[in-house]
Amino acid sequence: MTDIPEHLASYLAGFPAEVQRLLRAVHQTIRQAAPDAEERLSYGMPAFFQHGAVAYFGAFKHHIGLYPPVADAALRERAAAYCGPKGNLQFPLDQPIPHALIAEIVRARLHANLAKRATKPVTHPA
Repeated sequence: MTDIPEHLASYLAGFPAEVQRLLRAVHQTIRQAAPDAEERLSYGMPAFFQHGAVAYFGAFKHHIGLYPPVADAALRERAAAYCGPKGNLQFPLDQPIPHALIAEIVRARLHANLAKRATKPVTHPA
């Protein structure tokens, strides 16, 4: 596994070893799906940005949360079993984490961000 960024290490420190392992695995899944995304803490949890928010994730008492909600209709249907309040995803700590689904969601989000950026008009300084 690649080195864990300092901000992620700080975040992980507050969780039991098993939850840390799950969070590291989710981090690695997102990192592989969005290799050029910038990592930082945002809203108190690890986040990835590339032309906008790509993904946030965090641990809670009974689940790992993934944000923001899934926009792609086909992926949203596949992720329906994990849908929590406001459409954010919740992966129970006592069940296998669907890493392939997370990677697809992250790639779709990244694709949407890049497409949105491509449609913005280019402004030139006067």
